Amino acid sequence: MHLYNKVDKKILEQKIKESAVPRTTVSFYKYHQLEDPQHFRDELYSKLDAVGVLGRIYVANEGINAQISVPTENFESFKHELFSYPWLNGIRLNIAIEENSFSFIKLKILVRKKIVADGLEDSTFDVTDSGVHVQADEFNHLLEDENTVVVDFRNHYESEVGHFKNALTPDVDTFRDSLPVIKEILEDKKDKNLLMYCTGGIRCEKASAWFKHNGFKNVYQLNGGIIEYTRQVKEKGLENKFIGKNFVFDKRLGERITDDIISVCHQCGEPCDTHTNCNNQACHLLFIQCEKCAEKLNGCCCDACKDISLLPLEEQRILRKGIDPGRKVFKKGKGPQLLYKQQ
Repeated sequence: MHLYNKVDKKILEQKIKESAVPRTTVSFYKYHQLEDPQHFRDELYSKLDAVGVLGRIYVANEGINAQISVPTENFESFKHELFSYPWLNGIRLNIAIEENSFSFIKLKILVRKKIVADGLEDSTFDVTDSGVHVQADEFNHLLEDENTVVVDFRNHYESEVGHFKNALTPDVDTFRDSLPVIKEILEDKKDKNLLMYCTGGIRCEKASAWFKHNGFKNVYQLNGGIIEYTRQVKEKGLENKFIGKNFVFDKRLGERITDDIISVCHQCGEPCDTHTNCNNQACHLLFIQCEKCAEKLNGCCCDACKDISLLPLEEQRILRKGIDPGRKVFKKGKGPQLLYKQQ
């Protein structure tokens, strides 16, 4: 069998749209020393493909990081295959807050240098020496402590649409940017309670260990991130201290946590928290766009991109030949054409 998907994206999207099979979206991660990531990757691809798993998985010498969707009827079979690896047996699976069968269209498993790009070359700190994992009720209690500094370890376009009350939300493009920026901001607060959170917990796992290594004495991290927090809040009837949307890295681009809309359309300034990618595939800029602007600009970020998006597909392909918009990570949510981007 092929250990990668070769079917055209448009065909895959249409196949998912036409399918009536309910799917469950789930994420998980684990830091673990892998001797042969490529062998593990190939074996895992075969097992997950056999039970209909779609999604994006990163594998490295340091472990695994996955965001996937599974046919709901095959969920137990998926768990059986995953848990067949002793080091993954019983791993926490973060089930999506809002279900959507269109979160992924194919299975992609990539071998990377790291499961989260952090930019750290310091090998003297122990990534397993992480902060204290706290549940939703403990997190809420620490939030009320005047000796606590709560920090969002996500990117600017994530925290823009939703974050915890009173959280420090650094204006950073990537996780690797956030570590030195936050360290500098908190340099004189090493005796405070450093309470950190992210989407599902993986960024905090490494960040908490790094901040402990750099002299921060009381480091806490939200166990399971925003996803698990929301589940526990609902299950236990706790006060929800998160406001807005939780940004997610799949086709949904967000899960509604509360009805609060804390951001605006980047093109007209009206309240909006719907992320989209520019419909001009040579641009693919991530930004926030309301329905009126989407209709006016054909889902594009500017008039120039709109004009390109209305060209025949063959002409568009010629214009974007050699352009790889997926690598332009620093364009996410920022650009001179976005007049109402919150800085």
